[in-house]
Amino acid sequence: MLDGNVRPPFAAEAETPLWQASPQRCADSGMAAFITTVRERYSAPVDDYDTLWRWSVEQPEDFWRAVWVECGVLGDPGSIVLENAQAMPGARWFPQARLNYAQNLLRPALGDAASAGKALDEAQDALVFRGEEPGRRRLSRRQLRAEVSRFAQALRGAGVESGDRVAGYLPNMPEAIIAMLATASLGAIWSSASPDFGVSGVLDRFGQIAPKVLVCVDGYRYNGKRVDCMAKNAEIAARLPSLRASVVVAWQGAATAQALASVAGGVLWDDFVAPYSPADIDFAPLPFAHPLFIMFSSGTTGIPKCIVHSHGGALLQHLKEHQLHSDIRPGDRVFYFTTCGWMMWNWLASALASQATLLLYDGSPFAVGESGVPGTVLFDYADAEGMTHFGTSAKFIDALAKNALSPRHSHRLEALRVIFSTGSPLAPESFDYVYREIKQDVLLASISGGTDILSCFALGCPIRPVWRGELQCRGLGMAVDVFDDAGRPLTPGSGQRGELVCRRPFPAMPVGFWNDPDGRLYRAAYFERFPDIWCHGDFVELTRHDGIIIHGRSDAVLNPGGVRIGTAEIYRQVEQVPEVLEALVIGQDWEDDVRVVLFVCLRPGTALNDELATRIRQQIRANTTPRHVPAKILHVAEIPRTKSGKIVELAVRNVVHGRPVKNIEALANPEALEHFRDRPELAF
Repeated sequence: MLDGNVRPPFAAEAETPLWQASPQRCADSGMAAFITTVRERYSAPVDDYDTLWRWSVEQPEDFWRAVWVECGVLGDPGSIVLENAQAMPGARWFPQARLNYAQNLLRPALGDAASAGKALDEAQDALVFRGEEPGRRRLSRRQLRAEVSRFAQALRGAGVESGDRVAGYLPNMPEAIIAMLATASLGAIWSSASPDFGVSGVLDRFGQIAPKVLVCVDGYRYNGKRVDCMAKNAEIAARLPSLRASVVVAWQGAATAQALASVAGGVLWDDFVAPYSPADIDFAPLPFAHPLFIMFSSGTTGIPKCIVHSHGGALLQHLKEHQLHSDIRPGDRVFYFTTCGWMMWNWLASALASQATLLLYDGSPFAVGESGVPGTVLFDYADAEGMTHFGTSAKFIDALAKNALSPRHSHRLEALRVIFSTGSPLAPESFDYVYREIKQDVLLASISGGTDILSCFALGCPIRPVWRGELQCRGLGMAVDVFDDAGRPLTPGSGQRGELVCRRPFPAMPVGFWNDPDGRLYRAAYFERFPDIWCHGDFVELTRHDGIIIHGRSDAVLNPGGVRIGTAEIYRQVEQVPEVLEALVIGQDWEDDVRVVLFVCLRPGTALNDELATRIRQQIRANTTPRHVPAKILHVAEIPRTKSGKIVELAVRNVVHGRPVKNIEALANPEALEHFRDRPELAF
């Protein structure tokens, strides 16, 4: 009998890889060039990825200095790479450095001569944007700098200074990139959420960070429907007393004079920047650890935690991941299907620092394409723009397969070299589908990390093979390992599963949490399970190829469609429904995905009928996002709790999936678990 932490091999696990780059493609890659450079300049004993990874984690100062130099960071690194190297957390990277994230993203286009660089700067797209409606917008690198200059001046005119917060409540559109870069150029801090979030979800986030300026949109389109955001904008602005201005992007014709007047400090984007002409941007020279982004946790145990990331950490890590792991080169055209509320938006934006073009899209990925077939619009975009890197979710790939779409037959995809997948584990069958129905000669990079590090622990490698169901490698400079419950490292290829950990500091670790002056919450989030070691909360294994298989989160975070959802966000809405006394929500594994299942304990005499279930769903949808809405709502007589009064999602999830419940003696009412066992409603 197999140990519960040991997986059987995939039934159809291949002995040969699904893909391997040609010798010429390997030789032409940024990874191969980096190996040659560090061997020659740093006398490093490296000749392949395995030896490079080992050197990168054993000699972190040499490695990260090499990344700074070879990936072309603009700034002064200083003479010290790492101080307090054994502290986890507490290590200080490049403590003497001065740099600016926005300056690195907005550098002029490269050329062999000044005239060639200027011509490229005029001609090369920095951003291309399309939504569901016809038409595209383009900004060259020069035009992008001009727009960032104007918005930065306008922010300064509104009183924004270094360390202030600017919040974006925006679709994935050029104005979001412009506003973020303008904010960063000043040393102010950017934070964003997507406009499908309800008012409560936004205030749970922005209410904690007291933004001085809110940048929002009048509306957006999704799946053919126009959504007016002006009423939400007005309510949010009214409840953020720190605001000096609310800048509204007029996109869907909803920003009428009357609607704008209802928004506290409301001003149209065009009017906000009108007094200012493009000029050279005065980039603030900032310390490596100066805050750049405030990201938000999923909100599992309360309001979302505010995770602070730095200029230097985000830039250096993203340059490494883009140029080395993803083989992004000057002139490449990079796409990721994302919203401004997901860390992949920040990750995508950083590709500007590698002289790539960002291909932005806002709308449904299943919108009807030019052929009239739903789900083909993104491949139309790929062909039209010569997309080299296509980023999406595992759920999207699965949906393509279930709908029997075959992009390799319906589209050319000639320029496409890399497909990224993240958000949830990519099933082995989805690997098969990509190579069978999308493109045979493509690097399929299943990547994993998270908002916590704004980057990846495991990802792709252009010189290594792709094996079915596996993430190709541990990231360079990331001392990733897999521990059992006792903190012992597991042997690669053993089939044993354990906790994904990182044993040594890395530059993309958060600066800390906002409103956590003594670092207590930050330490509790990552360093309590294994002292002085980052524990990420993923349940994984290392394969015999030194790849990684992710089996899911090891906590109670929901993950429908690859989007992390915190249970507390749902509870806060359900508790406002008068008939509901208590609730418990889990993710049920269902058809290679996860569906949200909500259990409710009702007031005496109340029945869970269709009308009540509809009101519960409407309450959740109006104040969070569509993905928070439960697929199933079931009545239970009692909610199980620990002796300290905490509800136990993980125990219920194990019961629903027929797995044993650990530490049942910690429950005050273990008999309540029987209300969740073998529920027939969860079989369909």
